[in-house]
Amino acid sequence: MPEFDLKGKKYKTDEDGFIDNPNEWDKDVAAYLATTENIANLTDEHWKVINYIRGYFLRFGIAPPIRMVVKNTGFQLNKIYELFPSGPAKGACKVAGLPKPTGCV
Repeated sequence: MPEFDLKGKKYKTDEDGFIDNPNEWDKDVAAYLATTENIANLTDEHWKVINYIRGYFLRFGIAPPIRMVVKNTGFQLNKIYELFPSGPAKGACKVAGLPKPTGCV
């Protein structure tokens, strides 16, 4: 099983780099995961998407549908792809510490 080391702690991931345990996620983990998605700096706009997705996941146990992400962040879909070039499912959910989505986010 793949893993990465951050500040002396090991984090297990799946083959696509999604962390195995969403409870181990924090802002440092998010920053590291962002670099794996070619995002150098997480801006306030990134955090708006990340916090919405993560909050939805913690409440409902699944990633939100993309239409809800668009509606609740106020960002158009193209803006979300600008922030997370690999998309809301792969990029945003990964950086937010969610498990890899199985459906369409």
